[in-house]
Amino acid sequence: MQDLIATIVTISVLLGGVLGAVSYLIYVERKISAFMQDRIGPNRVGPIGLFQPIADGLKFILKEDVIPANVDKTLYLLAPCLSALTTMLALAVVPFGPVESMPEILRPWLRFIISPNIDIGILFVFAVGSLAVYGIILGGWASNNKYSMLGSLRASAQVVSYEIPLGMSVVGIALLAGTLNLEKIMAIQTDGGFWGWNVWTQPLACLIFFTAALAESNRLPFDLVECEQELVGGFHTEYSAMKFALFFLGEYTHVITISFLTVILFFGGWQFPWIADPAGSLSVAWLLKLGVLLTKVLLVILFIMLIRWTIPRFRFDQLMGLAWKVLIPLATANVVAVMFVLQFGWNRYWLFAISAALFSIAGLISVSATHAELTHGRRRIRPRAASETSGHGHAHAH
Repeated sequence: MQDLIATIVTISVLLGGVLGAVSYLIYVERKISAFMQDRIGPNRVGPIGLFQPIADGLKFILKEDVIPANVDKTLYLLAPCLSALTTMLALAVVPFGPVESMPEILRPWLRFIISPNIDIGILFVFAVGSLAVYGIILGGWASNNKYSMLGSLRASAQVVSYEIPLGMSVVGIALLAGTLNLEKIMAIQTDGGFWGWNVWTQPLACLIFFTAALAESNRLPFDLVECEQELVGGFHTEYSAMKFALFFLGEYTHVITISFLTVILFFGGWQFPWIADPAGSLSVAWLLKLGVLLTKVLLVILFIMLIRWTIPRFRFDQLMGLAWKVLIPLATANVVAVMFVLQFGWNRYWLFAISAALFSIAGLISVSATHAELTHGRRRIRPRAASETSGHGHAHAH
């Protein structure tokens, strides 16, 4: 009974925290976008616009709930619910605090993870998170709209492509840690201190994971699923009011999830030198660790927001080429490198040099391929001869 109460309280705290975080992350992103575009941003509702998320929430609730005439109503209503549910469910195995440092006074009522000791935590997150694309596909299909359908087809191709490098990027982490349990991976890094973070031995895997996770969450520069210049609104063109809000909630929850995973897998979780260490004996040590973890997650989210207004959107062929021609070969090479290091008992920090070499080789190949493509393009564009130009001029004159 006590375990059931702790689970219910943890779910309530996490759900409330995510909903509140999503509301104010939208506000933060609007402020960041305004700053980067030399605008003011939301500033009318409350001091410096702090009540804007509340006004937006009321707008979604009170807005007219429009359902187009020719949609498949059952699937049309199911799609946003499925999209939000799967992304929320993925958080069940993600530790959002120092699990092993939980204070005794809170332990009977609250945990820093909903489902502790899940030995396939990473696989569970990937499996459940990948189901979110079904909500997008159903929404595009049920809307009976060609733009929505094209957006959902793009989503299916994008998710299938980027799931491969996303999964392969953490294989090296699993081999080095000997487990798929997110709690244990975080604990191994914290025991090793600052230089025990996986980002020092797996920098290439960190880059691949973060890039593929951005594509999975349909964030710029990978938001070809809802590219407004081509598809109006993409899969959610026909959605409004709370149905659209659920799609938005699913996307931002996915951003929060990948930020937690990036910090837990590569940046030491709650550990930070001189602030939060495993040997800390203060009574508020758990609070410091919680603050460090959430601060790291917030920094990753802010970095994702900065990328949105920094890098232009890819073309769809470039999007697919990046996955199949760049990320998957690099992820495969990284896994082979980890296997060699473990097999021959080399120092793990050799992986940093190997990752740098692989990244440099990939960069040189990319630059040479781009140069060849540009050179070939210039050769195809032949300037008109003077006789051709004068001939056209005479033709126009006649």
